Amino acid sequence: MLLTLAWGSLFFLGLFALSTWGLRRARPEWPMYDCLMISTRLVSSAQAVLATASGIIIIFYCRDVVTDRGLGETEGTSLLAASTRQN
Repeated sequence: MLLTLAWGSLFFLGLFALSTWGLRRARPEWPMYDCLMISTRLVSSAQAVLATASGIIIIFYCRDVVTDRGLGETEGTSLLAASTRQN
């Protein structure tokens, strides 16, 4: 899970840096504030698209999103995970 978080952080940070750099080169007359604002919105849009796609995939592959379990997961492991999250 930490590896996924690290790769996601690097991906979105890289996307932000690349879009800011590209905008500064493509439109040198634009102020830095505008380049940063557009880059921020681009990264936010990418996050929204990926989150929506993940939700759609989950909904399509689970018959009942609330009660379906993953491979190897039993009711005992679900309750154990739920109780550790509450503490």
